[in-house]
Amino acid sequence: MIRKLIRKVLELPSGMGKRRSKPRVIPLSQHGVRRDQLSNAALKVTSRLQEAGFSAFVVGGAVRDLLLDVSPKDFDVATNATPEQVHHLFRRSRIIGRRFRIVHVMVGPETIEVTTFRGGGIDDQNESGRIMADNTFGSQEEDAHRRDFTVNALFFDPSDESIIDYHHGVKDLKAKKLVMIGQPARRYQEDPVRMLRAVRLAAKLGFEIDDDTRKPIRAHAHLLRKEPPARLFDEMLKLLMSGHAYACLKKLRDEGLSRGVFPLLDAVMGEDGDDLFLQLGLQSTDARIRADKPVSVGFLLATLLWQQVKQHWQQHIAAGEKPLPALQLAISDVENEQDNDFAIPRRFSVTMREIWTLQARFDSRSGARPYRFLEQPRFRAAFDFMALRAEAGELPLSLVEWWEAFQRGDQAEREALINEAKNSGEEEPAKKRRRRRPSGRRRTDQAGGGGEAA
Repeated sequence: MIRKLIRKVLELPSGMGKRRSKPRVIPLSQHGVRRDQLSNAALKVTSRLQEAGFSAFVVGGAVRDLLLDVSPKDFDVATNATPEQVHHLFRRSRIIGRRFRIVHVMVGPETIEVTTFRGGGIDDQNESGRIMADNTFGSQEEDAHRRDFTVNALFFDPSDESIIDYHHGVKDLKAKKLVMIGQPARRYQEDPVRMLRAVRLAAKLGFEIDDDTRKPIRAHAHLLRKEPPARLFDEMLKLLMSGHAYACLKKLRDEGLSRGVFPLLDAVMGEDGDDLFLQLGLQSTDARIRADKPVSVGFLLATLLWQQVKQHWQQHIAAGEKPLPALQLAISDVENEQDNDFAIPRRFSVTMREIWTLQARFDSRSGARPYRFLEQPRFRAAFDFMALRAEAGELPLSLVEWWEAFQRGDQAEREALINEAKNSGEEEPAKKRRRRRPSGRRRTDQAGGGGEAA
């Protein structure tokens, strides 16, 4: 009781300030995870390190997923070898990172992230407790204490197929509970992004966040505003690509991590299920991710921010702008707003902007315009986006059917479709071509000639 009170007052991580306990070593017969469930690259890296006399374990999310009977997307390895020693063992490797150095080992097409056991000390922290440098190495036990959640602090040893558990992670896994290691408030101060990870893992795994882990989140949400926008974007992308995107966004807002931190999320998500377009778009993305199909990040972001674009578009049209200029202004408005939340890299924002801009062209179905539109490199992405809008009730389904038929049709069928659109009155009226005004010299000559004739 006294030790627990001291740890609480001093905000010491669990496992520090008290007598160290031995980890639980769980044999294969009790957990059922076999070495042949690892990727060839992960097995090769751990074997090479162990043959060289080092300890090496598959660690973190991969072990958690294997226990949940889920195929891990990647495998991380923890070792007592230093980054330089790991780099020396593997020809195709590089040391990366500044705050904490790690080694990327390339084995065929796969990259294994190898980290040296972190020690209990921290090199550098700022005034709010944020870790600025963390290159102190230590033991496996210290490394386990430094990890974020108990279910992520499990070590799998391929040599004897045992799991080493320092923090009852397997027990929490079976209870579907997400528990922070140490004092949650202090851990969030060390790295505020842990709050985003808590939300993402809880939504992705269907876990409940432990009360002590959840309570400090709302009070510490403001710390995320000090994080680099690029880092926040990376974390947001992980959340959107988790296969449970809408659930993650909803959890993010429910835990108080949107208002004042990501205010744009409050704008794009409806209160009473009135964000059907967003739900349909994210469900489509989730389905592709679960089926291991490629996903366009630009398309995903265009889906996330479309309701904001649409609102601004309607406002500019109501103010007297024509549809296409109004859409361009709306896109600029939203891009300026989202820059305050997270910085979208140009390689994604270009695709996002093109998908939005092309939406105004689907109403043009006369003359050569549909033919030219089909030649646009982003036509298919823009069409899929337009079909999503129609499914959400923004556009008539007949427009989707027309463009589907136009894509499949031969020359005669396409001409018939164009005439059909024209005769039905669905095609927008053709704009009158403005006559060019004569040059100044020509006007002067005409005026002079007229005077002389008079």
